[in-house]
Amino acid sequence: MRTLLASLALLVWLSPALAVKPEEQLADPALETRAREISAGIRCLVCQNQSIDDSDASLAQDLRRLVRERVKAGDSDQAVRDFLVARYGEFVLLKPSFNARNLVLWGLPLAALLIGGVAAFRLFGRRRTEESEISEDGPPEKLSPDEQAELDRLLRQDQLGQKRA
Repeated sequence: MRTLLASLALLVWLSPALAVKPEEQLADPALETRAREISAGIRCLVCQNQSIDDSDASLAQDLRRLVRERVKAGDSDQAVRDFLVARYGEFVLLKPSFNARNLVLWGLPLAALLIGGVAAFRLFGRRRTEESEISEDGPPEKLSPDEQAELDRLLRQDQLGQKRA
């Protein structure tokens, strides 16, 4: 049983590696390694959260083939990435570069965090100030004799109502 579970876990762990078919692989191990490293950073445009190495989609197959053709033709890793970005846009990269065009993409989470922090500080700071103002005033004022008589009357009515029920 233990061996079966270990085998199943290994199969699940290796399943992304099965997306690259043997006929797609390059004969030269060094070029294949380069192609795999490049493919690991390229987004599958169908699956969108997988690299083309992990995807079984036909477009991912085409992109893997294209990467291998460019590597085989002698292009550098960066030249292959630049070619794909020129053809499909920067969205094709799993890790987009930091530049002026996508500054919003990188800056928006930081801005949201700062705005949320300032809002929380102001909200909780205001509550703390209100609580300290209450405690600084000392104990609440005593009731006037008329207010005390009204409170006693209401409490007696409430007690009589509870006894009847």
